[in-house]
Amino acid sequence: MASDDDRFAARLAGVRDRIAAAGGDPEEVTVVAVTKGFGDDAVAQAVHAGLHDLGENYAQELRGKSEHAPEGVRWHFLGSPQRNKLASLAPLVALWHGIDRRQVLDALAARRPGAAILIEVNVGGEEAKHGCQPAEAPELVARGRDAGLDVRGLMTLAPADRSVARRCFSSLATMAGQLGLTELSMGMSDDFDLAVAEGATMVRLGRVLFGPRRGPAALRR
Repeated sequence: MASDDDRFAARLAGVRDRIAAAGGDPEEVTVVAVTKGFGDDAVAQAVHAGLHDLGENYAQELRGKSEHAPEGVRWHFLGSPQRNKLASLAPLVALWHGIDRRQVLDALAARRPGAAILIEVNVGGEEAKHGCQPAEAPELVARGRDAGLDVRGLMTLAPADRSVARRCFSSLATMAGQLGLTELSMGMSDDFDLAVAEGATMVRLGRVLFGPRRGPAALRR
């Protein structure tokens, strides 16, 4: 019977095959393993398979897992951070994906000068999703740079409709090019192949790597 590590390795190999089939280089597209809702064993599986970029959406969950994580893990904070959580997260987070408000941007710059960030853009215009409006992105990028933050690129959550999602990914890639940004965090388990085809440099994957989540995350913000 295959072990959990074997199953994870097979899923990761499948992901890399799909990245290649979409026209991406599996060695260049960063796979961020989203351990939200999974336990410490998921962290160990990812690291054992060679993935050191791990993503979390909730401050308490990230802090708890970081205490037991192997050395070398690079934590990505994927959610829209609350300002009162920045102090505890700042020493742990290697890349912030969900910066979408000037208040949070300014607070992070004060708390963690030089922090690496992505500006989250709500390209699909869905009210239920975080992200600044596309027209606001240039101002946030400029403000982040002026504040001394390392603004690396853009991030988005696309609508479920794959045809709409692809247009959103294409729009984000165009925007990044216009702003002189190189990192594109876009694509999740259901649409990462489309994102790679449109130029994603990072994909955020949970279920396709770890299998179905066993229930809601036990820890929240």
